[in-house]
Amino acid sequence: MTIPTVLIADDDRSIRTVLTQALGRSGYQVRSCSNAATLWRWVEDGEGDLVITDVVMPDENGLDLIPRIRRIRPDLRVVVMSAQSTLMTAVKAAQRGAFEYLPKPFDLKELLAVVGRALAAPPPLPPETDPVEKEEKLPLIGRSVAMQEIYRSIARLTTADLTVMVTGESGTGKELVARALHDYGRRRAAPFVAINMAAIPRELIESELFGHERGAFTGAHNRNQGRFEQAHGGTLFLDEIGDMPHEAQTRLLRVLQEGEFTTVGGRQPIKANVRIVAATHRDLRQAIRAGQFREDLFYRLNVVPIRLPALRERTEDIPVLARHFLDRAKEMGLPGKSLDQGALDRLRAYRWPGNVRELENLMRRLAALYPQEVIGEEVIAAELSHSGEEMETPVESSHAEPLAAAVERHIRRFLATAGDGMPMRDIYDRVIAEVERPLIQMTLSATRGNQIKAAAMLGLNRNTLRKKIRDLEIPVVRGIG
Repeated sequence: MTIPTVLIADDDRSIRTVLTQALGRSGYQVRSCSNAATLWRWVEDGEGDLVITDVVMPDENGLDLIPRIRRIRPDLRVVVMSAQSTLMTAVKAAQRGAFEYLPKPFDLKELLAVVGRALAAPPPLPPETDPVEKEEKLPLIGRSVAMQEIYRSIARLTTADLTVMVTGESGTGKELVARALHDYGRRRAAPFVAINMAAIPRELIESELFGHERGAFTGAHNRNQGRFEQAHGGTLFLDEIGDMPHEAQTRLLRVLQEGEFTTVGGRQPIKANVRIVAATHRDLRQAIRAGQFREDLFYRLNVVPIRLPALRERTEDIPVLARHFLDRAKEMGLPGKSLDQGALDRLRAYRWPGNVRELENLMRRLAALYPQEVIGEEVIAAELSHSGEEMETPVESSHAEPLAAAVERHIRRFLATAGDGMPMRDIYDRVIAEVERPLIQMTLSATRGNQIKAAAMLGLNRNTLRKKIRDLEIPVVRGIG
């Protein structure tokens, strides 16, 4: 049996050493180099069964090598590593034909798993279209583990037309994900159309979505196109889908099933040629249990779920986000500002109920209202105190009262709506389903991802906590606890 050979190109000697040792222990042959020229010579000579390359090297960008490798050796898989952990790096790697993109620092177990999958995978198909080259405008920002997973998901979806469901709290950037999926996907030349279900009167939603004919209802003096027609060939973003009325849900389900629709008052079917991206801050599974959302529609929309983490779950991204928003404020004509370390520490300690949107608004206020060029801790403390949020408070005192009130509220609501015959166990299960996830997230945030401390605070065995984190799909910071 032939032993696979892995070719490594990275100008960091320590990374080459770690990879060579890890791959060697796993039974692979390894050749490593520090530049693109040597790697290209090996590829031209027919060496190697897999390439692992850095992006930034002394003589050439590793991403530029991928199309050349695919032209002369289309069966040779390429795995890209990069410390430039941005959305565009992941997108460019996927569009140029990389098998996988791994941000640095990477997890060795994950890398070895990727190597195994790459060597076992069938030959890649040629790209259907030329890759799009766009100026990097950072539609999504952050280098946390949670955001890297978002980037990789978006990159994989740029070559597919699958329906996507984006979830997350208000202000986390759900529309930015939808726009990234459109701007770097196959439908980028066609329209991107957004509609917010919560902002439209219930009686007008069907007309807004599907359009109406002249005379279809009082006041319909002309034929109007709906959002489905406006987005023809492109992407339709259905924001706050959890607020869609039940009757409109039924009609949307029919459109997704049949691939066509009729206008309000119309009879001629119209082809629905759009990619759907839906978003909500609500727990749709809970809405299904409460009879507020159709389960069959949920599964039609939730083909690929993407959950955006709250800002308090990725506080390591706050400095780069703050810098970006201050730079954007300067581009708008406001004075340039920077933050000292004390200010950054205060920002990390805050819980950010408004998430990234709240942080952006704060940075604009700082740029507009304060004369000093360097913003200190006292300014941040004064600004954040207006929100009524306490900072750096132990989880026991900070959240005990709101949590108890939330549990009591859920119990009273379920008792009021369940009827006399509903078993108390069912009520208990519903309350736990709604409260358990945010409680665990809150505790992990308070312990900065340390699962040992979090398990102790929650009174759980660590293995039990890990299982709950996995089952509830709670993002965690790797390498802590």
